Amino acid sequence: MAERAGLLGSVIEAAKTIVYALLIAGAFRTILFQPFWIPSGSMKDTLLIGDFLFVNKFAYGYSYASCPSIRVPRLGIDIGADDFCGAFKGTNERLFGSDPERGDVVVFRHPETGRDFIKRVVGLPGDKIQVTDGVLHINGEAVTVEANGIFEEVYEPQGPQRIQPRCSNGTVGTGAICEKEKFIETLPNGVQHSILNIRSGPLDRTGIYTVPAEHFFFMGDNRDNSTDSRVVQAAQGVGFVPRADIVGRADRVMFSSAGRSMFAFWTWRSDRYFKAIE
Repeated sequence: MAERAGLLGSVIEAAKTIVYALLIAGAFRTILFQPFWIPSGSMKDTLLIGDFLFVNKFAYGYSYASCPSIRVPRLGIDIGADDFCGAFKGTNERLFGSDPERGDVVVFRHPETGRDFIKRVVGLPGDKIQVTDGVLHINGEAVTVEANGIFEEVYEPQGPQRIQPRCSNGTVGTGAICEKEKFIETLPNGVQHSILNIRSGPLDRTGIYTVPAEHFFFMGDNRDNSTDSRVVQAAQGVGFVPRADIVGRADRVMFSSAGRSMFAFWTWRSDRYFKAIE
């Protein structure tokens, strides 16, 4: 009997430890940082498919979007932030809130689907945004764009979705070098970052978008391969993103996997450990 009681006590203590660990991990993710794995190439070459980072939730304060989402397609699990914290949805007020700055790389909830997106803030509330011949204009002024060589990558399936990159040097075969023109863009507040150009497309020439109050305008750095605010109908693109849908700021890549899984450590890119996001 004493042995059984001792075994039961050990099991209970182990269960308590697991529960406490899960509670701490849940609080850590909900309050401070959220892990994020880059699934697409829309932010190349700032972020690559397979980059793993933590999103700083404290940077802009908290809204319903700060609550965690749990999605495991293989198990049919799809629980969004509004399932946990839907009672707080519908207001743009944020606890300990502050606004993103122009040039920040931000994770936000898609206004329609609730999925997490990561893009760069280029437009603030009240701004007038337009793209003319591939050049971003903010409040009637073109940003400075300087040529910065060629971005090269191997043409092969990337990440778990096996996405094939798009190239500016035409159709290339598997294993060949895929090129994109690379530029340094300088925003009005002095923030500089890399952008890529593949070829002229419909999103290189837009009308003028006036960003509504309490909303933000986002664009991907891989300008010809990004679903972003340039399509204002959120059902087809992203549209204007409300303040409430912002999750947090991406500051640093922790590590990066060039393979199909972030657990395939032999595919990790050694040059991206703890790399600052600019």
